[in-house]
Amino acid sequence: MHFTALPTTAVRALQNGGTDAYALACETATSDGAGTPCRHCLTHIPKGEDMLILAYRPFAKAQAYAETGPIFLCARDCTRGGGTSLPPILTTSPDYLLKGYCAQDRIVYGTGKIVTPAEIPAYVADVFADKNVAYIHVRSARNNCYQLRIDRP
Repeated sequence: MHFTALPTTAVRALQNGGTDAYALACETATSDGAGTPCRHCLTHIPKGEDMLILAYRPFAKAQAYAETGPIFLCARDCTRGGGTSLPPILTTSPDYLLKGYCAQDRIVYGTGKIVTPAEIPAYVADVFADKNVAYIHVRSARNNCYQLRIDRP
């Protein structure tokens, strides 16, 4: 499995004044250090640092399954996170919602489940056993906010 952060090109556009999924300017706020995961570097934005709050749609185009919701990004340039190890933003909540999607960006029914951080690797393996699943989204189990994408190795 590979944890995939938002693309740097898209993040730099937002950090440089681009608009969000609703064509609105990103809000700027100051991180309180808790519960502010950057979806690009995949770490929590440190207390006192500026951050962006914006609507994000992690799909190429609008369609019935293309959920849009709020996310945080570091306001300053940050290095894209990701890889095969569980990223820091998936270690601080008691649980997360994982859902599998097919190549047509539709939810593969039966793949949505709330799991603890320790259960993520095993559940990802179970979901990817279904050849109809092209990728998995991880969302907040409490607020449904998009966290990151998991791709096949």
